[in-house]
Amino acid sequence: MSTASPRVCVLRAPGTNCDAETAFAFEKAGGKPDSLHLNEFLAKRKQLKDYQILAVSGGFSFGDDIGSGVVLASKLRRSLKDALTEFLAADKLALGICNGFQTLLKAGVLPNGTSSFPPSPEARSQATLTWNENGRYTAVWVKLKTAGSNSVFLRGIDEIELPCAHAEGRIAVRDEATLKAWQDAGQIALQYTDDAGATGTNKLPFPMNPNGSAWNIAGLSDPTGRVLGLMPHPERFLSATNHPQWTRRKLTGDGAGLKLFQNAVGYFA
Repeated sequence: MSTASPRVCVLRAPGTNCDAETAFAFEKAGGKPDSLHLNEFLAKRKQLKDYQILAVSGGFSFGDDIGSGVVLASKLRRSLKDALTEFLAADKLALGICNGFQTLLKAGVLPNGTSSFPPSPEARSQATLTWNENGRYTAVWVKLKTAGSNSVFLRGIDEIELPCAHAEGRIAVRDEATLKAWQDAGQIALQYTDDAGATGTNKLPFPMNPNGSAWNIAGLSDPTGRVLGLMPHPERFLSATNHPQWTRRKLTGDGAGLKLFQNAVGYFA
């Protein structure tokens, strides 16, 4: 059994603003992260194969000028197609948080992962992340459930509370058959819940479901469970004191978000 710490590529682009927090989260969990700019990858031919985990962090890549994650997704699909195809085919992990989730979905890495990358235009039209139903940037803490998920990142987690902050976080799908297929394959990684911990296919009201996503979906995994995209920010809850009610609840120690990064690092132990 190897005890070496996995190397993590935290990929950033112009406008990305959560890469330092994401790198810190992996380091705190025992990984060895490198925060690398996309241009550095392309100009210096950095080798994605040298890493065990790829993390696309949150922020506003390329200013979200033509849509959240669209430009970075195009770069991944075109300029890094071969490297990403090889990476996804190996026994490695990929994580997309907020803008990173938007990027992985619009690049076609999610929802089907290794089985269809690079994806056909039809596959990419299966689902998207689009504007919140309230039409506004929304920042709230949300409660989430992982029931039925096959995700490596979510092992040992049943319920978790995390902050979210986005304007285009609503999962919209082509048809209900797509949702049922995700459910059957264990790909619905996270769902927003109400205060009692109930979720399901009926849309919860705002702010429990902060964007109006179909089936209250907050995160998706690929069929293998090795790729995860989620809208909430686990890297913003690494310490109990990150929670806005930490004094009222008398929270101490690590924040619940750290567990996702520990699961990723532990996968390679």
